[in-house]
Amino acid sequence: MSSQSQTASLWGYRPASAPLTQQQTSQVENERANPERTFLAERRSLLGFGGFYPSVLRSLFVSSDEIKNKFRFTDFDKQNAMLSRSLELAAGATSGDPESLREISARAETHDRYHLNVEPRLYDIWLETIIETARDYDANWSEVVEASRRSILGHVVQHMVRKY
Repeated sequence: MSSQSQTASLWGYRPASAPLTQQQTSQVENERANPERTFLAERRSLLGFGGFYPSVLRSLFVSSDEIKNKFRFTDFDKQNAMLSRSLELAAGATSGDPESLREISARAETHDRYHLNVEPRLYDIWLETIIETARDYDANWSEVVEASRRSILGHVVQHMVRKY
C-alpha cells in the first residue's frame, strides 16, 4: 500500500475510483431519503471539532467587512452556541417541529430590516461559508451530505429572506 493510500485510509477517505461496498451503497440511499437525519448526523460529527464554529465565524469575517462589522460587539462564546443551535433548529424546522419553527421565526424577526438588518444577500455568504467549513472539517463529507446541508439550510435561508 502506498504512503498516500495509507494516509487516506487513516483519515477515512477512499479514492474516487474505489467502488462502494453494499453497506456504503445502502447508507447513501438512506441518506438521500432522509436529509434531516443526514444533516443532524453530520452536525453531531462536527460537534467533536471544537474549532468548527469559530472557523465558520472567522471565514465569515474574512468574506466581508460588512459582516465583520455586524459582529463587532459580539460575545463569541455565545455566538458559537447560537450557531450550533441554529443548525439544530434548521433540521427541526424542516421536519416540522413546532418549537424549532417558532424559534426560527423569532430569529428571522431579530435579523430583519428593523432589527439587526441582515440583508438577504448576506445569507448566501453564510450558507456557502458553513458548507465550505464543514467540508474542511468532516472526513465523511460527501455529495449526499452536502446536498442535505444545502437542502435543510436552504429552507431556512429562504424563510429568513421572506421575513426580511
